[in-house]
Amino acid sequence: MQYKDNLFDLSSVIYLKTMASEKEIIKGCIKKKKKYQKLLFDQYAPVLMAVCMRYSHDRQSAEDILQDGFIKIFDNLKKFRFEGSLEGWMKRIMVNTALNHYRANLKSLYHQDIDEISDVLPSSKDMYADLQAKDIMALVQKLPPGYRTVFNMFDIEGFSHKEIAAKLGITENTSKTQLLKARKMLRRLLEDQEK
Repeated sequence: MQYKDNLFDLSSVIYLKTMASEKEIIKGCIKKKKKYQKLLFDQYAPVLMAVCMRYSHDRQSAEDILQDGFIKIFDNLKKFRFEGSLEGWMKRIMVNTALNHYRANLKSLYHQDIDEISDVLPSSKDMYADLQAKDIMALVQKLPPGYRTVFNMFDIEGFSHKEIAAKLGITENTSKTQLLKARKMLRRLLEDQEK
Protein backbone atom coordinates (compact mmCIF):
# COMPACT_ATOMS: atom_id res chain seq x y z
CA MET A 1 0.00 0.00 0.00
CA GLN A 2 2.81 2.42 0.84
CA TYR A 3 4.41 1.84 -2.59
CA LYS A 4 1.17 2.88 -4.32
CA ASP A 5 0.98 6.05 -2.18
CA ASN A 6 4.56 7.00 -3.07
CA LEU A 7 3.86 6.28 -6.73
CA PHE A 8 0.78 8.48 -6.55
CA ASP A 9 2.80 11.32 -4.94
CA LEU A 10 5.49 11.01 -7.60
CA SER A 11 2.98 11.05 -10.45
CA SER A 12 1.17 14.06 -8.99
CA VAL A 13 4.45 15.97 -8.68
CA ILE A 14 5.31 15.12 -12.31
CA TYR A 15 1.83 16.27 -13.32
CA LEU A 16 2.28 19.52 -11.39
CA LYS A 17 5.63 20.19 -13.02
CA THR A 18 4.24 19.81 -16.50
CA MET A 19 0.79 21.33 -16.04
CA ALA A 20 1.00 24.00 -13.33
CA SER A 21 1.57 27.59 -14.35
CA GLU A 22 3.61 29.99 -12.26
CA LYS A 23 0.41 31.58 -10.97
CA GLU A 24 -0.98 28.19 -9.95
CA ILE A 25 2.23 27.34 -8.14
CA ILE A 26 2.19 30.67 -6.29
CA LYS A 27 -1.48 30.26 -5.34
CA GLY A 28 -0.77 26.73 -4.12
CA CYS A 29 2.15 27.98 -2.02
CA ILE A 30 0.02 30.75 -0.53
CA LYS A 31 -2.48 28.08 0.50
CA LYS A 32 0.49 26.26 2.11
CA LYS A 33 0.12 23.18 -0.09
CA LYS A 34 3.30 21.15 0.29
CA LYS A 35 3.31 19.89 -3.31
CA TYR A 36 3.39 23.42 -4.67
CA GLN A 37 5.99 24.54 -2.12
CA LYS A 38 8.22 21.63 -3.12
CA LEU A 39 7.70 22.43 -6.77
CA LEU A 40 8.69 26.07 -6.27
CA PHE A 41 11.71 25.06 -4.18
CA ASP A 42 12.89 22.43 -6.67
CA GLN A 43 12.52 24.83 -9.57
CA TYR A 44 14.36 27.81 -8.06
CA ALA A 45 16.68 26.43 -5.36
CA PRO A 46 19.68 25.90 -7.69
CA VAL A 47 19.58 29.49 -8.98
CA LEU A 48 19.02 30.93 -5.52
CA MET A 49 21.73 28.74 -3.99
CA ALA A 50 24.20 30.35 -6.40
CA VAL A 51 23.20 33.75 -4.99
CA CYS A 52 23.67 32.47 -1.44
CA MET A 53 27.09 30.98 -2.26
CA ARG A 54 28.31 34.37 -3.48
CA TYR A 55 27.64 35.87 -0.06
CA SER A 56 28.82 33.04 2.18
CA HIS A 57 32.17 31.53 3.05
CA ASP A 58 31.06 27.91 2.79
CA ARG A 59 28.26 25.70 1.57
CA GLN A 60 26.74 25.17 5.02
CA SER A 61 26.22 28.88 5.65
CA ALA A 62 24.88 29.27 2.09
CA GLU A 63 22.36 26.51 2.82
CA ASP A 64 21.34 28.34 6.01
CA ILE A 65 20.79 31.52 4.02
CA LEU A 66 18.82 29.57 1.39
CA GLN A 67 16.59 28.03 4.04
CA ASP A 68 15.97 31.37 5.76
CA GLY A 69 15.33 32.98 2.38
CA PHE A 70 12.77 30.38 1.36
CA ILE A 71 10.95 30.83 4.66
CA LYS A 72 10.73 34.55 3.86
CA ILE A 73 9.64 33.79 0.30
CA PHE A 74 6.81 31.50 1.46
CA ASP A 75 5.77 34.00 4.15
CA ASN A 76 5.71 36.91 1.68
CA LEU A 77 4.54 35.24 -1.53
CA LYS A 78 1.09 36.76 -1.06
CA LYS A 79 2.77 40.17 -1.57
CA PHE A 80 4.15 39.24 -5.02
CA ARG A 81 2.22 41.37 -7.51
CA PHE A 82 3.13 39.57 -10.75
CA GLU A 83 4.93 42.73 -11.87
CA GLY A 84 8.32 41.58 -13.09
CA SER A 85 9.81 38.14 -12.75
CA LEU A 86 9.23 35.86 -9.79
CA GLU A 87 12.87 34.78 -9.99
CA GLY A 88 14.08 38.39 -9.70
CA TRP A 89 11.77 38.99 -6.74
CA MET A 90 13.08 35.86 -4.99
CA LYS A 91 16.72 36.77 -5.75
CA ARG A 92 16.20 40.12 -4.03
CA ILE A 93 14.87 38.32 -0.95
CA MET A 94 17.93 36.01 -0.98
CA VAL A 95 20.34 38.95 -1.28
CA ASN A 96 18.62 40.71 1.62
CA THR A 97 18.68 37.51 3.67
CA ALA A 98 22.40 37.10 2.95
CA LEU A 99 22.99 40.72 3.99
CA ASN A 100 21.10 40.09 7.24
CA HIS A 101 23.40 37.13 7.94
CA TYR A 102 26.40 39.34 7.17
CA ARG A 103 25.17 42.11 9.49
CA ALA A 104 24.60 39.56 12.25
CA ASN A 105 28.29 38.67 12.06
CA LEU A 106 29.54 42.23 11.40
CA LYS A 107 30.96 42.65 14.91
CA SER A 108 33.80 40.29 14.16
CA LEU A 109 34.84 41.98 10.91
CA TYR A 110 37.61 44.55 10.60
CA HIS A 111 37.02 47.75 8.61
CA GLN A 112 39.67 50.18 7.37
CA ASP A 113 39.16 53.64 5.90
CA ILE A 114 39.90 54.23 2.22
CA ASP A 115 42.42 56.96 3.06
CA GLU A 116 44.68 54.23 4.45
CA ILE A 117 44.91 52.42 1.11
CA SER A 118 47.54 53.78 -1.25
CA ASP A 119 47.40 51.63 -4.38
CA VAL A 120 44.64 51.98 -6.96
CA LEU A 121 43.52 48.83 -8.70
CA PRO A 122 42.27 48.34 -12.25
CA SER A 123 38.60 47.88 -13.03
CA SER A 124 37.21 44.53 -11.96
CA LYS A 125 35.92 43.99 -15.50
CA ASP A 126 39.55 43.92 -16.76
CA MET A 127 40.65 41.54 -14.02
CA TYR A 128 37.97 38.93 -14.66
CA ALA A 129 37.57 39.08 -18.45
CA ASP A 130 39.06 35.65 -19.23
CA LEU A 131 37.66 33.71 -16.28
CA GLN A 132 34.71 31.35 -16.30
CA ALA A 133 31.87 32.02 -13.84
CA LYS A 134 32.79 28.99 -11.72
CA ASP A 135 36.42 30.19 -11.50
CA ILE A 136 35.33 33.62 -10.31
CA MET A 137 32.95 32.01 -7.83
CA ALA A 138 35.76 29.89 -6.38
CA LEU A 139 37.98 32.96 -5.97
CA VAL A 140 35.20 35.08 -4.46
CA GLN A 141 34.56 32.32 -1.90
CA LYS A 142 38.12 32.81 -0.64
CA LEU A 143 37.50 36.47 0.25
CA PRO A 144 36.86 37.46 3.88
CA PRO A 145 33.15 38.13 4.57
CA GLY A 146 33.36 41.94 4.48
CA TYR A 147 35.28 42.00 1.20
CA ARG A 148 33.03 39.33 -0.34
CA THR A 149 29.82 41.11 0.64
CA VAL A 150 30.82 44.51 -0.71
CA PHE A 151 32.31 42.95 -3.85
CA ASN A 152 29.07 41.06 -4.53
CA MET A 153 26.89 44.07 -3.84
CA PHE A 154 28.94 46.47 -5.98
CA ASP A 155 30.35 44.41 -8.84
CA ILE A 156 27.64 41.76 -9.18
CA GLU A 157 24.39 43.22 -7.82
CA GLY A 158 25.11 46.79 -8.96
CA PHE A 159 24.54 48.64 -5.67
CA SER A 160 26.22 52.03 -5.24
CA HIS A 161 28.60 52.64 -2.32
CA LYS A 162 25.95 54.86 -0.75
CA GLU A 163 23.38 52.03 -0.93
CA ILE A 164 25.90 49.51 0.41
CA ALA A 165 26.76 51.79 3.30
CA ALA A 166 23.08 52.22 4.18
CA LYS A 167 22.29 48.50 3.96
CA LEU A 168 25.33 47.36 5.95
CA GLY A 169 25.49 50.21 8.47
CA ILE A 170 28.99 51.27 7.43
CA THR A 171 30.43 54.42 5.86
CA GLU A 172 30.77 54.90 2.11
CA ASN A 173 34.55 55.07 2.58
CA THR A 174 34.50 51.71 4.33
CA SER A 175 32.52 50.27 1.42
CA LYS A 176 35.06 51.65 -1.06
CA THR A 177 37.92 50.31 1.04
CA GLN A 178 36.39 46.86 1.27
CA LEU A 179 35.89 46.81 -2.52
CA LEU A 180 39.46 47.90 -3.22
CA LYS A 181 40.83 45.30 -0.83
CA ALA A 182 38.60 42.62 -2.35
CA ARG A 183 39.86 43.45 -5.84
CA LYS A 184 43.45 43.51 -4.62
CA MET A 185 43.06 40.13 -2.95
CA LEU A 186 41.36 38.70 -6.05
CA ARG A 187 44.25 39.98 -8.18
CA ARG A 188 46.72 38.20 -5.88
CA LEU A 189 44.68 35.01 -6.03
CA LEU A 190 44.58 35.25 -9.83
CA GLU A 191 48.34 35.75 -10.00
CA ASP A 192 48.89 32.75 -7.71
CA GLN A 193 46.58 30.68 -9.87
CA GLU A 194 48.53 31.59 -13.04
CA LYS A 195 51.84 30.44 -11.53
